[in-house]
Amino acid sequence: MIYSAAPEFLPLADAFADAASPAHFRMAVLRFRNTRWASRVGLEKLGDEAWLNSFARFEPLSENLPHPLAMRYHGHQFGVYNPELGDGRGFLFAQLRDDTGRVLDLGTKGSGQTRWSRSGDGRLTLKGGVREVLAAQYLEAHGVKTSKPFSLVETGDELQRNDEPSPTRSAVLVRLSHSHIRFGTFQRSAYLGETENLARLIRHCAETYYPETLDTDITVMAPALLERITGETARMIAQWMATGFVHGVMNTDNFNITGESFDYGPWRFLPHSDPNFTAAYFDQQGLYRFGRQPTQGLWALQQLASTFTLVCDADPLTAALETYETAYQHALADHNLKLFGLKSAGGLKSDLIFLQSLYNWMSETQVPWAQVFFDWFCGTKSAERAARSPIASQYETPGFAPVREALEARTPDRPERLIHAYWQRETPVTLLVDDVEGLWDPIADKDDWSVFEHTLADIEAARQALDIPFEAPPKEA
Repeated sequence: MIYSAAPEFLPLADAFADAASPAHFRMAVLRFRNTRWASRVGLEKLGDEAWLNSFARFEPLSENLPHPLAMRYHGHQFGVYNPELGDGRGFLFAQLRDDTGRVLDLGTKGSGQTRWSRSGDGRLTLKGGVREVLAAQYLEAHGVKTSKPFSLVETGDELQRNDEPSPTRSAVLVRLSHSHIRFGTFQRSAYLGETENLARLIRHCAETYYPETLDTDITVMAPALLERITGETARMIAQWMATGFVHGVMNTDNFNITGESFDYGPWRFLPHSDPNFTAAYFDQQGLYRFGRQPTQGLWALQQLASTFTLVCDADPLTAALETYETAYQHALADHNLKLFGLKSAGGLKSDLIFLQSLYNWMSETQVPWAQVFFDWFCGTKSAERAARSPIASQYETPGFAPVREALEARTPDRPERLIHAYWQRETPVTLLVDDVEGLWDPIADKDDWSVFEHTLADIEAARQALDIPFEAPPKEA
């Protein structure tokens, strides 16, 4: 793949971003480099020093953005509208194309203060960077739409934080994402009454990300765009639910228009089925608890739709939002089956009945969430493996009988995947809170990165073993 600059956002920068200057760091020690995605965007040949020049010192990439752009946006935070937001510790650094021709963004976290930093220091803790690398790598391995951690560099500053022992080490993260345009980007224009800019933004999103929605009439284009964003958001959240992932902070400024998980803060994975499981210690009302994520996703889309009413009647926007539930159900069934390595049987209704019996049994027995999918990958092709599982006795309980019947009724999808060594393990790779703390402690205490690197290797093994196909973007209209 040859590097291909694509600074598509630059014409909109006057209305939606501000020039930013990267911080000067005391040191730059590379802790993570995403070689697989570097090769997909033509940057795999960068040497270590050139890599640090680009992703720690932020020297502009060739023919790309001339300077970083701190994005402007608003957002609902735990249901309360906040007009004082914007990129306070990150910026859009570059845009480029991958090997499928998609425009991708390189955005930062912890790159220093911007005009939107308010009282923040603009920095990222090293632990926060490590956690984001882990979460995004794990989700990608399990087929979830997510931003990609591209680079993590330790920067040598000591930071003061209230939610972890301080002083703590610092880092700068670069993430690769299809888009950093947030629901809150539209909310800001609507709040300020900038109808013309809102229309510009809608057209830009259609042209760059959803060309099949392009139309000279914005009253046609806006609801078509909203419907596509609705579908992608529904799919992302369905994938979270299938994987047992709890994002933790589903504010509207943490949703982007291409339906990708990003901005990982207090995320968690379910240890076992629990709709009330909450990731963020400060979410005392459980607004963003696991079982409420689908509802919150629709609510965020409704806030986006309300901004489109500046350029479009409400009825077609309402119709676009009404596609959410069906899109979510299809994606939930689809992704559960992918994680089981099975094909659908009997259509959506049959698959949803299977999932209901599965979730009922998992809630009743409190079995480890990830273990069940691991044990029964490719269904009955893994029956002997499941019989050796640490939770094999749970598969003999009466509640599992309808689940077993559903597994037996479904055809394995590419069962040759079972020859991968990953399936010879007793347990899958997991990122429960104890797992994450267990790999952070040696980094904090002894600068020992071996457990972190071993975990990333296990996640990569899971990615190869699952081999969930990458979904190419829709063809241009």
